[in-house]
Amino acid sequence: MTRLENFISRMTAQRDILDQVCAEVAKIEGPVLELGLGNGRTFHHLRERLPGRRIVVFDRALGAHASSIPEAEDLVLGEIRETAERFIGIDAVLVHADIGTGYDDRDAVTSTWLPDLIARLLRVGGIAVSGTPLDHPLLQRLTPPPSVPADRYFISRRV
Repeated sequence: MTRLENFISRMTAQRDILDQVCAEVAKIEGPVLELGLGNGRTFHHLRERLPGRRIVVFDRALGAHASSIPEAEDLVLGEIRETAERFIGIDAVLVHADIGTGYDDRDAVTSTWLPDLIARLLRVGGIAVSGTPLDHPLLQRLTPPPSVPADRYFISRRV
């Protein structure tokens, strides 16, 4: 698979999972957290799917398209591992994390702290969506939509 095909596969899986969970999330109170703003495409998608919902976004630096920048009070810049810690207890209904790098060694380091952080950010029953596996005793892996190949993108519920 070329890098372009891999990107398209990842984005399609991300969209399909987010569309599925947004229908459920829309019925539950609580903020949404986006770990990794990047260009802002996913934030823009979530904003369209969950109108009026507070979406707090975290990234190292602002690099998003002008149409995809959250309000200043919902944009948290700095190292995500550190800045998101301040939001533990927010009882998020959805946490989306697309902060993988594509480098196995770097992503292995992220996998040592990301699952626990997400588990502590989510409310019981909340949903986590991630480009990397979230192995944690409080996160129960869910089955993605049929359009998403196994281990392409991951969805979990906080138990």
